[in-house]
Amino acid sequence: MRKIRHIFLIILFFLTASLFAQAVSPPWWLSLEYGKQKFRDGEYGSALMLFEDARRDRRAMYEQMERDLISLLSLGDVRRIGDSLERVERYSRDRHYTAATAALQELYYRVPKSSFNNSAAAALAAFDKLKNYPEAEYWIGEVYRIEGELPLALSQYRRAYSMSDASDDPGFGIALQYKIASILRIRQEYTEMERVYLSIINELDSLWSNSNRIENGAASVPQTQASANFARSAMTRTLKDHGVNRFLELYRYNNTAVEQAHRLLGFYHAALGRRTTEHHLMFAFLIQNTIIIEEVRRRQFDFTFTNLSALIEEANKNQLLVSYIDEVEYYKTIYYFSVSLFREGQTVVARNLWDFLASQPQAGEWHSRAVMQIRNPRLEPVVQMP
Repeated sequence: MRKIRHIFLIILFFLTASLFAQAVSPPWWLSLEYGKQKFRDGEYGSALMLFEDARRDRRAMYEQMERDLISLLSLGDVRRIGDSLERVERYSRDRHYTAATAALQELYYRVPKSSFNNSAAAALAAFDKLKNYPEAEYWIGEVYRIEGELPLALSQYRRAYSMSDASDDPGFGIALQYKIASILRIRQEYTEMERVYLSIINELDSLWSNSNRIENGAASVPQTQASANFARSAMTRTLKDHGVNRFLELYRYNNTAVEQAHRLLGFYHAALGRRTTEHHLMFAFLIQNTIIIEEVRRRQFDFTFTNLSALIEEANKNQLLVSYIDEVEYYKTIYYFSVSLFREGQTVVARNLWDFLASQPQAGEWHSRAVMQIRNPRLEPVVQMP
């Protein structure tokens, strides 16, 4: 009798442990958050397992919901209803098909009900996208990147990007493209890197497409491709004919999403001696200075831009802007912008930018190189990117 009781207690223990483990198993979104914390703590193996759990559990949940809805739609009475989502939902609720009703409620939480146009088939098809978890794919890629597995990281970033329409973050796809480009740069796959940066610019920059806006002085106007080309030409002409200070008096452009793409493409083209350098660095330069001017104005409402030196004097009083200047490689941008202008024969504007850099000792290397250019103006040697 005692032996039977002992066996019973062992079985009960394992059953209880199993049930407890199931009860405390975190939902997929919480597994992702736990994984991020492990990642920040440097526990990359644990983080990877949690990210994989999150990916698997999300897929399993939506696959089950998909099956629950298929089971409902397969009923004879429901087939006779037709494709009306409203009537299918009412049938499920009235006949107490709780699993299918819960599946529809979860679907409406993730996707606007109006987007299905009252189609039950469209609602069912939406589960295909919901099974994907691009954020988990991204964080798996981050683990591979930090551990030096760049091919695996690149593969994960691309996989996450292919699923980015399932993300709730509208900037997720662009952030992934920047990640992809950074890995390509490290791997010296420059042609593909350039393609990714151009893709970002073509998608988000109003000077290449009609999807955004550019400010000229205080006015903000929609862009068509023709007007974007005209604006580009007008900006370039103002810069070359009237100089940097007049250029920054007239134009503002705070499209920060493309600043990095323009800047890094400009550096790449400068290394190759390409003539497109000037445009990309002009846009990076304009965006950077627009952000600085706007922040100075936010703190000093009566500030009026007059010249670069006065602007940077104000910026240097603000630690946030000092950090921003470092983050966007402000002085490096100006230096290569000036060299590209010099290459195009715009020696006066190039000299003005060198004079500015020469007056900014905090610019470090770019201060020193500008001083050398003033003494002996010359083209930078054409080299491949390292």
